Amino acid sequence: MDARAKGGVFLFEAFRFDRRTRSLYRRDEVGAFVPIAIGSRAFEVLDVLLGRAGDLVSRDEFMAAVWPTTAVGDINLNMQIATLRRVLDEGRSNGSCIQTIPGRGYRFVAPVVRTNSAAPLIAFPPSGNGVDEHITADEQLQDRPGVSARPDEPPSQASRRRPRRGVIAGVIGALLFVVAGLAGWHLRSLGSDETRPAPRLSIVVLPFADLSAARDQQYFADGVTEDLTTDLSRMAGMLVISADTALTYRNKPIDAKQIGRQLGVRYVVEGSLERSGNRVRVNAQLIDAATDTHLWAERFDHEITDLFELQSEITGRIAVALNLELVVAEASRPVEHPDALDYVFRGREFFSGRPPTRGNYQNAISLYEQALRLDPRSAEAKIYLAGALVNRVNTGFTPSPAVDLARAEKLIDEALTAGTRIFWAHYVKGTVLRNKGRWDDAVREFEAALASNPNSTGALQGLGWCKLYTGSLDEVIPLAEKAIRIGPRDPSIGFRYLMIGYAHELQSRPDEAIVWFEKARGTIAAVPGLWTHLASAHALRGDLADAAADLAEARRLAPDDRYSSIARLRAVGLWGVPKAQALFASTYFAGLRKAGMLEQ
Repeated sequence: MDARAKGGVFLFEAFRFDRRTRSLYRRDEVGAFVPIAIGSRAFEVLDVLLGRAGDLVSRDEFMAAVWPTTAVGDINLNMQIATLRRVLDEGRSNGSCIQTIPGRGYRFVAPVVRTNSAAPLIAFPPSGNGVDEHITADEQLQDRPGVSARPDEPPSQASRRRPRRGVIAGVIGALLFVVAGLAGWHLRSLGSDETRPAPRLSIVVLPFADLSAARDQQYFADGVTEDLTTDLSRMAGMLVISADTALTYRNKPIDAKQIGRQLGVRYVVEGSLERSGNRVRVNAQLIDAATDTHLWAERFDHEITDLFELQSEITGRIAVALNLELVVAEASRPVEHPDALDYVFRGREFFSGRPPTRGNYQNAISLYEQALRLDPRSAEAKIYLAGALVNRVNTGFTPSPAVDLARAEKLIDEALTAGTRIFWAHYVKGTVLRNKGRWDDAVREFEAALASNPNSTGALQGLGWCKLYTGSLDEVIPLAEKAIRIGPRDPSIGFRYLMIGYAHELQSRPDEAIVWFEKARGTIAAVPGLWTHLASAHALRGDLADAAADLAEARRLAPDDRYSSIARLRAVGLWGVPKAQALFASTYFAGLRKAGMLEQ
């Protein structure tokens, strides 16, 4: 039997929710409960939330409970949640009572009391001890002098119970007084100009404003705000103010300096959302709180198909862009006495907006090594140094791949053994395992990275390469395309273009492969392996002059003789499982032979 069919009354904050009568009431100023009209679907959604108060309720569970026989989109659930928030959060100063868990569902976070009493609820004004009492009719009778709630109970016994209830009420009143005092202090501190120290990479995402003509998209704007807060909090070393605290600034003038002082953050993100017909426009900007300087601004225009997927993509793109901008901002801050983290930021800045080159890798590695000299236990330094080393192997920029790979593995294992919670560590470990041909283990590491940060373009790319080298070509392009959508300005985007070119090449589509290899050349022209794939594809299409020129450029860029012959290239490279090896043999190596590469 459905648990919701059992009836019952739920009490939370100033509300009473009655399953039997399908009614929602709010207590007014004098303590009387006034009915509130909400739609039947909103009632059902609230029923599910209250029945599972404190628990995460997935979207699938909502669909099964509220729309069991009807196929509807996520927008229907979003609209009901927005309706409930407008009713339940009115006048609430500490955020919404319905918490969004991005990509998963919702949780009801306000305290809830359930009673199965059939007696109607009677509301009394606040008592003298400061406690608001919500008393059922049975309880009222129980507390009247000389009246027993049970006919067979002597009045004297009923009277003996009353002091105990008074003591409990007094204790609760005292606790509420203390809690109210602490909450008031917190809110007063938010409204003051008290200065708090601002840690590195500290940020608050202010509530995005709904600029739609009908002002009916606040639920969508709130979803973007909450998702972006969550996405940023997943990034290494990022301190992000909670969405509930940020909501206290809704509909207030934006003064970045004041907010920075009050919350102790270096950066402020603000934005707006506007929906017109079937399109959504989102504006976002990053502000340096200390100087009130705008560091970055971006506009995202999208056509609406699946609203939930669109929300996820928009927040992912903003988060990825902000990550790059924040690293650059931190790296450029003048520091009199740099510490290990300063050198980590400086090293990361070499891959924030710059194309990968041999020089950039060497500069970043030197800075990470300096960080480790200052702090040999720094997890950040170990992870990013390992990442730079293993990716230098992947790009062909190292003269000693085996040495770099062994060092990268040692560093990342030390970081993971120490219990680091930086999701990038799983990406680096996956990349090390991929270079060792341990495809299944690598997939698990990339999936672990994506579980911590679904918008990690690096992990999406790493997973795509694993799928390619295990012969699962149908999964490669969708992963690369998602990484491209989320990070359209990522300096490593050329490797995603390259991956799509590989997928076309291995499926004997040289024309399509060349299109993507040419796109890759726009950002990773210094990577020698790109040119050998262009040479192969041009040769397979019959463009032998272009193929010879491409092969010559690859040999010029390579730090060793790996492109001197087919045998040498086979010996130094990884070509995947037997299925993938056969595909490389019939396409890539066949093209290189036509381009003029010798067998031995």
